[in-house]
Amino acid sequence: MLIHPLICDTDSLTQLCSRLARSDFVAVDTEFMRENSYWPELCLVQIGNLEEAAAIDPMAQGLDLTPLLDLLTDNPDVLKVFHAGPQDIEIIFNLTGKTPTPLFDTQVAAMALGQAEQIGYANLVESWLGRTVDKGARFTDWSRRPLEARQIDYAIGDVTHLAEIFPKMLQRLRKTGRGAWLDVEMEKLGNPAQYTPDPDTLWQRIRAPSRNAQVMGRMRALAWWREQEAQDKNLPRGRIMKDETLADIAAHPPSTQNELGKVRGLSAAWRENDIGARMMDALFAARPLRPDEMPPKAPRGPALGKEGGLVADLLKLLLKIRSREMDVAAKLLARSDDLEALAAGVRTNLAILEGWRFEVFGRDALALVEGHMAFAIADGRIKMTRTGLTKDLPDAPEPVTLVEQP
Repeated sequence: MLIHPLICDTDSLTQLCSRLARSDFVAVDTEFMRENSYWPELCLVQIGNLEEAAAIDPMAQGLDLTPLLDLLTDNPDVLKVFHAGPQDIEIIFNLTGKTPTPLFDTQVAAMALGQAEQIGYANLVESWLGRTVDKGARFTDWSRRPLEARQIDYAIGDVTHLAEIFPKMLQRLRKTGRGAWLDVEMEKLGNPAQYTPDPDTLWQRIRAPSRNAQVMGRMRALAWWREQEAQDKNLPRGRIMKDETLADIAAHPPSTQNELGKVRGLSAAWRENDIGARMMDALFAARPLRPDEMPPKAPRGPALGKEGGLVADLLKLLLKIRSREMDVAAKLLARSDDLEALAAGVRTNLAILEGWRFEVFGRDALALVEGHMAFAIADGRIKMTRTGLTKDLPDAPEPVTLVEQP
């Protein structure tokens, strides 16, 4: 494989992308820093196929990333292969307003092939190629220049190994017939909505101190204010105000800005600084949530009751059995909250009752809660036995086919 020197000029990047555009797939990775910023700072992009690979320096003066971004977002003929891709995809989305298409995530695919639910890159390389990844440069400050040769080599290794793994993984998926499973997962991964933070809903991620409509209204207003401050200053949300402090202020609002100096988690400067004044404006403008704006009542689990809890436990046992029989990560088949919802009587808007999940697991899960399936012991092993025919079970939609690669 040809490994190029660090690409720092537009002409070299254009030529590289022109060649890669003739590939069936490219492996992609990024190095970035975001510990001290709201927006991730892109420091390096690695890309390659089985013939060549390169690292690109987006911080190089005068470098235009357009050829690379066009390849990633506007070329439907080249499959983009990532490992644990959401953060890489987020960076590309921030730069272009688009997500890479089509795409493939080896971490998700590994789940369909019986590997760990969130297998790390080093373990993936070890299991598929029998190689040990040198982790010596993993704590590099990628924003510092110049980069050392060992750092660049380490970074490029992330795509050279991935380019070798992907064809092997695709071949295994074809043999198992599980390629179609991944289409839905990749569609979710590439959904732009996943990478567009909505200031009006971010407050729902904060643990509410109560379900009081006034408190929640203040939480929404404060979360919206914090999001704007974080974006404007390019600082992490927690550097503006921690979640616990925000929730505390929502529950016990100060009547004047001067009282902010007494709030745990805030410095005395908040009594008179501009950010404190803007926060108080947001607080005073807050209104109680209407009944239709209130979030759903907390966890389904406790609402199951004793019997429902036992049914959920049986479903989890079924999931464990099925995932072991199929040699697939349990998390790919079903989530615990879906199982608890099914046990509680929910029959709509559950992933396990749709598509391929219904065919390989949901049908039996529904049969179990409807009383048409039972556990049995045979030769010291747990098995499932049907006690009758299921009735009126929905048909799963037709699966689509994973992008074919030679």
